[in-house]
Amino acid sequence: MMYVQRETNGGAARARALIVLGTSSHVGKSVIATAFCRLFAEEGIRVAPFKAQNMALNSFVVEVGGEIGRAQAAQAEAAGIEPTVDMNPVLLKPMRGVSQVVVDGAPIGVMSAREYYNIKHEIWPRVTAAYDRLARECELVVIEGAGSPVEINLIEHDLTNMRMARYAKAAAVIVADIERGGVFAHLVGTWELLPREDRDRVVGFVINKFRGDESLLASGLDFIRTRTGVSVLGVLPYRAELQVDQEDSLGLVPAGDQSSVAHEVDVAIARLPGLSNFNDFDPLARLSSVRVRYVSRVADLGTPDLLILPGTKTTVADLAWLRSTGLAHAIQRLAGRDDGPIVIGVCGGYQMLGMRIDDVDGVETDRPGVSVEGLGLLDVQTRFEPEKTRLRVSGRVRGADLRVVGYEIHMGRTHLSDHVEPWIDIDATVDSPAREDGAVNAERRVFGTYIHGIFDEPPVCVGVINVARARRGLTPLDALSHRSRHDELAARYAGLAELLRQHIDLGPIRAALGLTKG
Repeated sequence: MMYVQRETNGGAARARALIVLGTSSHVGKSVIATAFCRLFAEEGIRVAPFKAQNMALNSFVVEVGGEIGRAQAAQAEAAGIEPTVDMNPVLLKPMRGVSQVVVDGAPIGVMSAREYYNIKHEIWPRVTAAYDRLARECELVVIEGAGSPVEINLIEHDLTNMRMARYAKAAAVIVADIERGGVFAHLVGTWELLPREDRDRVVGFVINKFRGDESLLASGLDFIRTRTGVSVLGVLPYRAELQVDQEDSLGLVPAGDQSSVAHEVDVAIARLPGLSNFNDFDPLARLSSVRVRYVSRVADLGTPDLLILPGTKTTVADLAWLRSTGLAHAIQRLAGRDDGPIVIGVCGGYQMLGMRIDDVDGVETDRPGVSVEGLGLLDVQTRFEPEKTRLRVSGRVRGADLRVVGYEIHMGRTHLSDHVEPWIDIDATVDSPAREDGAVNAERRVFGTYIHGIFDEPPVCVGVINVARARRGLTPLDALSHRSRHDELAARYAGLAELLRQHIDLGPIRAALGLTKG
């Protein structure tokens, strides 16, 4: 076991901090921060994740109902602790040129970048207060940076990188993605653009996503050490099976790249412009003989066995996009065929399946009183409301006794007609009575729900696929032979920690953090 020598400030204990910076976005900061959380937790250290400001549509609801980025929820999971809003005090959810701004777990408004920058002096004290609360409860904080710490045009607005590193007195590692090319220039350039006082924080560099013979990098690694005085602590090989939840949809595989995947059941998911919480469907992709495709063109839709409309931050705009691309008509046509797919809508996708969406108060659209026609596949109507629903929920599929555990994040309420049944029976909690969720049409071919994570438990996930398999005359899958999403991710976190042990020189990091044997 190891422990961290905690700093004191006026007698109050304060956790040490390690910040994971990147040479750009999508170099693997979230994954490596997750790996460090798991590594130190396995060594008996009380560790917690932190990201001052996150821009992501993949979000998560903590136990008290606040909303944070999915990456910090995964990192908390890896650390073996419950996620809290203090781990991600500011979350920006993009909405076509503006963002919904979530502070301390609750939305405070929809703003342009300039409007947000104008209030950052009010935001920073809330960021530091969240960090201080977290740092009092643990021994080590693993901080995730954002983008690059040396974006010259954005440094004055920075809340997440070096400003946070200075406040936390954090040691730093800088991560670069070798798949992008120019990895040595990225590392050296980032280091040289750092202010001189911040260079001293840099313990070492990490090269990520390498495929090949590491010895071929030797001259480049020597050059970096000679030029900067800082060593590359390790080269991490790419391991597809160890990747964790992504923050946005840029890393999703296009439909065309999935055409040759062997499968018995074909799942098509609409790749909406405002696509959010797409990690909901990872459990489907893990099932044997199931192909999951993200579709943005009618030509790629084909005739899937299961068609999903996912969550979105911009329901009305994405519904218009479905119509403009022809996908709306294609979905309606497929749903009307006797041999057509099972159709499932989640959150915003559920709202789209209904008869109408009313935005009387201008919650999502820029003008009050907007009403738009839905796809008409479920006899339900949705009305947007200013207050966002943020809940952890559990329950069972009605009539099937299949356990559901997940969370809700949405701005509207959906009302069912007498011609549809609810899909899920939600359990009562201390704060709310038992209630119903979702809807199922009379033919039991079209389903809708507000619950994110509905496929996380094997009985529901496998049950849906088995319905599709039965329609094709295929034998059912055994739910007991599949791991839950929680167990699957736990194995990944352990694998990531082992990856660090095998490929990273942890000595300089341990020394910078004051790690000693316990």
